[in-house]
Amino acid sequence: MNDSNRPAVLRLGTRRSLLARTQSEHVAQALRDSAGVDVELVDITTEGDLSSAPLAQIGGTGVFVSALRQALLDGRIDLAVHSLKDLPTAPAEGITLAAVPPREDPRDALVARDGLTLGELGPGDRVGTGAPRRAAQLRALDLGLEVVDVRGNVDTRLRAVTDGVLDAVVLARAGLLRIGRAGEATEVLDPLQMLPAPGQGALALECRADDETVRSMLAPLDDLPSRACTEAERSLLAVLEGGCSAPVGALADWVEGDDGPELYLRAVAAAPDGSRDLRRSTTGPVHEPQALGARLAAVMLEDGAADIVRPQTSVIDSSAVADSSAVPDSSAVQESEQ
Repeated sequence: MNDSNRPAVLRLGTRRSLLARTQSEHVAQALRDSAGVDVELVDITTEGDLSSAPLAQIGGTGVFVSALRQALLDGRIDLAVHSLKDLPTAPAEGITLAAVPPREDPRDALVARDGLTLGELGPGDRVGTGAPRRAAQLRALDLGLEVVDVRGNVDTRLRAVTDGVLDAVVLARAGLLRIGRAGEATEVLDPLQMLPAPGQGALALECRADDETVRSMLAPLDDLPSRACTEAERSLLAVLEGGCSAPVGALADWVEGDDGPELYLRAVAAAPDGSRDLRRSTTGPVHEPQALGARLAAVMLEDGAADIVRPQTSVIDSSAVADSSAVPDSSAVQESEQ
């Protein structure tokens, strides 16, 4: 890269929650180390930060992304850091996914009162999550749990357990690891019980598609196994989104096959009330992740994923959880389900 094209300061757009800024600072330091460039974090407020309503009600996927993408297109920032699972599967005009850094643990984690595991919770115990995917899989386990909808940052949700408002919450382990609170998890959930969201645990580094300078600076941060696995998961999601409204979980692993590395992809589509779920898996070449995801999604649709409908489910007002937690004003910042 020609040094004359190097920006004096690289403006990195980030949401202002603790988790988002921690993730963004990690990327900023990686850029300082690899490209020798000065990086400045720029706070951007998204629609998801301003509303305490359930994510599905305010638009679901994309509510944490649109404002950052607009800031990119407007030239207010040079790159944006997202939780990859927050990105819509459809491409954004004028923007490119320049790098997917090495993925953190994609699994979900339980934080429960008294150090309990999921199997030790009793019928009627209240388990909070803001993700329809998690709620559906929890109900499908048929443990008699009361699954309730919650929003708020990680601290808000954890304090709902310590304050006795909830018996447990389910969160992404990656988020707990990144903010140094993984030790509070009472169980890391096996994907056999709880498949994560497509892209969970991975970060997405976006920049303007025509900004070759920034693209070249981000290229060394791209991790091939992480990108391949998440591309397979997101390809599956893209196909299922077109034919199935049920919550979807997916996880791809880079594994050693008989003829070298391959991708092992498994997925679930579950009815929100837990009455039915459909799980399938497959393997394929690491250099064809999108085809692998699309192929497994097609199998799931053929096997009835489109028949898994979205019934009405009861939720609690998440503001009750936030109010009971008595956290400072900064708790108004929402976390994605990372």
